[in-house]
Amino acid sequence: MPDTGVTVRAAIELRGLTKRYGSFTAVDDVSVEIPAGQVFGLLGPNGAGKTTTIKMMAGLVTPTAGTARLSGHDIGAQRSQAVRQIGAVLEGSRNVYWSLSAWQNLLYFGRLKGLRGSKIKPRAERVLRDLGLWDRKDQSVGGFSRGMQQKVAIAAALVTDPPILLLDEPTIGLDVEAARTVREWVVQLARDEGKTIVLTTHQLAMAEELCDRVAVIRDGRIIADLPTRELLDRYVEDRFAVEVAGDAAAVVDALPPNTTLESDDGRTTIQLPTADQDSLHTVLATLHNGAVSVQGVSRVRPSLEEVFVKLVKGE
Repeated sequence: MPDTGVTVRAAIELRGLTKRYGSFTAVDDVSVEIPAGQVFGLLGPNGAGKTTTIKMMAGLVTPTAGTARLSGHDIGAQRSQAVRQIGAVLEGSRNVYWSLSAWQNLLYFGRLKGLRGSKIKPRAERVLRDLGLWDRKDQSVGGFSRGMQQKVAIAAALVTDPPILLLDEPTIGLDVEAARTVREWVVQLARDEGKTIVLTTHQLAMAEELCDRVAVIRDGRIIADLPTRELLDRYVEDRFAVEVAGDAAAVVDALPPNTTLESDDGRTTIQLPTADQDSLHTVLATLHNGAVSVQGVSRVRPSLEEVFVKLVKGE
């Protein structure tokens, strides 16, 4: 590829980002680069520093040390340009004005970012319709349920079509359908529109599903930062899993001791206690003799939740 002489910046650059409150260090020397179009999961236990990091990126908390750049704009030195790069949903914060209607909130936040009403209105209508709020767009947000208020906050974050989204527990308080809509949006916004998304969540199954890359923060410091698949691969266990069609009930008594079975959606996963090849061949022969259809054999792969617990415990 020829050298164009153009330097391509990461969408988000954190350099030595630190926040202290007296003698307490909430965030300790966090340095991360996130390219455009990546869904980046920032995970950690309560009090680990996730929300403080997000708020420093959004310009709501001033770092004690370090810098945060959004699309090349320093959030400290170029605040007005930097905040126009982001839409944010912050857990535990009032993200919208309760005295205004949902429609008024979206117009306000759109204009705050410098957009004209003619550009805001079609997008505001789209996101409100997608979230099932269009019929109540003229009602005061203060009268909404917690889940509906969260929907308005998400709509306000999306209405200006920002290149970067900071989503701190975005599905909290949402019903199943609305949470599914948010997950689908995350995929669409990153894959189809090239947006960069920073996601914090305690729903680790959702993080595993959506995130290209995961960083785990503990006591204010990043203790792991890897592509999601690579992180999971590091904890692949030394034993086999056999996936079969049906429930395998006919052969369960012939399986080795300490074998576990998990059934879901017409399939059963048989997890063997070891990676011994002879034991695997014996089990496959048992399944064949019992007319149980084998769908696949693989090493046991942990869930992101299992890996997260190991990391947080220092295992």
